[in-house]
Amino acid sequence: MMEMTEKNAQLGEILQGMKKVLVAFSGGVDSAFLLRRAQQELGADNVLAVVVASELFREEEFDGAIALAEKLGIPVKQTAMKELENEAIVANTPESWYHSKKMLYSRLNEMAMALDYPYVLDGMIMDDKLDFRPGLRARTEAGVRSVLQEAVLYKKEIRELSKELDLPVWNKPVSCSLASRIPYGVRLDQQKIDQVNKAERFIASLGFDMVRVRHHGDIARIEVSSEQAANLIARAEQIDTALKGLGFSYIAMDLRGYRTGSMNETLTEESLPSHIG
Repeated sequence: MMEMTEKNAQLGEILQGMKKVLVAFSGGVDSAFLLRRAQQELGADNVLAVVVASELFREEEFDGAIALAEKLGIPVKQTAMKELENEAIVANTPESWYHSKKMLYSRLNEMAMALDYPYVLDGMIMDDKLDFRPGLRARTEAGVRSVLQEAVLYKKEIRELSKELDLPVWNKPVSCSLASRIPYGVRLDQQKIDQVNKAERFIASLGFDMVRVRHHGDIARIEVSSEQAANLIARAEQIDTALKGLGFSYIAMDLRGYRTGSMNETLTEESLPSHIG
């Protein structure tokens, strides 16, 4: 098994062979590490960070990514997607993630072609292969390269390497689409997205470093770490009042606590699109 330093060296060799790259930059630790390593190997003039404003992600994530790219001294361009205008995404089926990623990669490829960047890179890592990720197929179809996967790098290794590089996001919590809080089969709309966003931001403002509010109609199911469960209960009345003010009728705590991809736990082999996998 390769050591972390060997993987990092291999990543450098992969990047050097590309000469010039466009990086899909979210501002999270994976894409930040990729962007910094591309800058190291190719020079800032041969690297472009593209930050995509999405209706399904928080605005502060977009702003933070722009600020970080500028801080690193890497050219950055902005673009936007309107996922809620795409019926295949709004339908919120397991296949919707494929269509969302397809929209993203199409936009990135268009920009790369117009700006003469031969390679488009994303920040997918080895951990992404461990969960349901229909975006992997969309990536392959689009010809986008996941060089962190090619170098066999895992989240734990990327955090450690990012800390060594003094990247300010080395320990940033995982962020993902707000649509992931809404059960499959329930149509997406701006109201639900806003409810989840405001609910999570309120709970986070109380000192919870990792929180998910899953949207089940008039029920809000809150996930926090097991270490913070007692604190959530201690704040129950305050949280209950705030979330009811956002339109929820019942507020519940998930006894299993915070975990990524909990909405995928209900998926079965039969429910997955046969052509996505």
